[in-house]
Amino acid sequence: MKIVRFLDSTGQEQTGALQPDGQADLLDGSPFDGARQTGHKVEITKLLTPIVPSAIVGIGLNYGKLAAHLGKSKTEYPITFSKLLNAVQNPGDPIEHPKTLVSTQLDYEGELVVVIGKRCKDVSAAEAFDAVFGYTLVNDVTAKDWQTDKVGGQWFKAKNFDTFCPFGPCIATKDEIADPSLLQLTTKLNGEIVQDESVSDLLFSIPEIIEYLSASMTLEPGTIILTGSPLGVGSSYDPPKYLKPGDEVRVSIPEIGELVNPVIAQP
Repeated sequence: MKIVRFLDSTGQEQTGALQPDGQADLLDGSPFDGARQTGHKVEITKLLTPIVPSAIVGIGLNYGKLAAHLGKSKTEYPITFSKLLNAVQNPGDPIEHPKTLVSTQLDYEGELVVVIGKRCKDVSAAEAFDAVFGYTLVNDVTAKDWQTDKVGGQWFKAKNFDTFCPFGPCIATKDEIADPSLLQLTTKLNGEIVQDESVSDLLFSIPEIIEYLSASMTLEPGTIILTGSPLGVGSSYDPPKYLKPGDEVRVSIPEIGELVNPVIAQP
């Protein structure tokens, strides 16, 4: 099932199962509590993020080819960071190029997202998929110049400008994806393929990530985990392909869908 959250023709927020004809079959109950399809199909007027996340956790430098390009080796444990809810943006809505703290190095980072479906703590890698509800896509937008020298290498501000976490368009439940390591992630910038990599290039696998994050830390349903971005981020090109107003970014995995967001100047 592919779960979407959306506005219907009356402007009411709804959650449903995406249908082949583009409509949604409304769900009865919360997706995390065994919601069932009602058989009542409605038109989708506007897509929203598929859930309002309870927490947003990211994994940095987690693709082997990108790490090699940067001359980095695998760390003992995953590099982690968090994003705040102010950064969340809907599919189709704009990424705002910041104007108050100006960034000249605004970067796209297409990623696979794991959605946690049940409260869990101290989960072993062998049991990790029991905690997974499904998968979605994110553009982990990052102001690279606010991630490095300006702030001593702290990532928090660079990751948390408004609109820097668009995700969606749906959650593909885990029964639809038998092995996420076989997925192929593609990012296009203005129609040009800039990232095209198998999820099998992850340095830390999804079970290893969940085992580490849940160690002595409770993960709640609705936690989304950004698993890392592959080689091809804007900063990896010469010259760099940084975002500017008027650009469009498309992140896709065929089994999930496509996340599309334009870039505008911050109003």
